[in-house]
Amino acid sequence: MNNRYNMMIDLHTHSLFSDGELIPSELVRRVEHLGYRAVAITDHADSSNLDYIIPRLIKVAEDLNQTQSVKVVPGIELTHVPPELFGSLVKKARDMGAKIVVAHGETIVEPVAPGTNRAALEAEVDILAHPGLIEPDEVRLAAQKGIYLELSARKGHSLTNGHVARLAKDAGAGLVLNSDAHSPSDFMSQEFAAKIIAGAGLSMDSFSRLLSNSHRLLEKIGCPV
Repeated sequence: MNNRYNMMIDLHTHSLFSDGELIPSELVRRVEHLGYRAVAITDHADSSNLDYIIPRLIKVAEDLNQTQSVKVVPGIELTHVPPELFGSLVKKARDMGAKIVVAHGETIVEPVAPGTNRAALEAEVDILAHPGLIEPDEVRLAAQKGIYLELSARKGHSLTNGHVARLAKDAGAGLVLNSDAHSPSDFMSQEFAAKIIAGAGLSMDSFSRLLSNSHRLLEKIGCPV
């Protein structure tokens, strides 16, 4: 593996600002202990709590980035948002300072509204998380817009990783690997991440490509590591 990309990056995690178990400082310390290079905290949000979560994550990221070896990126995951609202909420989140906007995609284990995947892509989120049985034309749209599709390490969401990986390969869409961590046991070691990638039907050469995609996204949003 290219030495530049041999440290983990996770761009989808949750703190107690939504349904995670940890305050941001403990979350960051735990991934630092695992040797991570960067982590995005992307708590669940809709129009009711964007203005509560984003400023707090920006503040703690500023503090931790002065002392921790892990780059901390303040973000948000728009979750179970009606498809019609995606455009306005993505803009609002970015205007409030969210560095990375993740969409809670149409996972097969939750009743996410049909049309969410397409609405999120048209709103130009940064990552479409656990997009479930995403349609080929939606994957092509992601490729055209440079939006990354997520391979998920989270229980349930990971069931469609193979489908997502196959369509992404066919369409030339970019993939990233994230934990969607809610608790300490959810964080990925490099060894476990490799198993998730293999389980999606990808070769180990894909590990470097997925990590490099995470690096590229961080550079795109102005948070290089």
